[in-house]
Amino acid sequence: QVQLVESGGGLVQAGGSLRLSCAAAGSIFKIVDMGWYRRAPGKQRELVASITSGGTTNYADSVKGRFTISRDNAKNTAYLQMNSLKPEDTAVYYCNAALGSTWSLWGQGTQVTVSS
Repeated sequence: QVQLVESGGGLVQAGGSLRLSCAAAGSIFKIVDMGWYRRAPGKQRELVASITSGGTTNYADSVKGRFTISRDNAKNTAYLQMNSLKPEDTAVYYCNAALGSTWSLWGQGTQVTVSS
């Protein structure tokens, strides 16, 4: 059974950096696409960044140039490096694993708070 465990959230000042990790317990990590989503208070969940099993990345316009998604298949872990953080980046960040449109799994979420 695959599980996703997120870590790395916390409180940081504007302009600072955080790195989120999403560790997948299971054997299918190498073939799934990974994504980071976030939900800010009072807002809908939005896609922040994604990376396919082949390494193709995609970013929301609001984080381009500041965030970097990556994956280490040997460690079954996906990462989200967040630099130049802004107060509007404050949200609960969720890791997602997906296999096409037929299967999807969510992590428990990790809080990121950026103070001004």
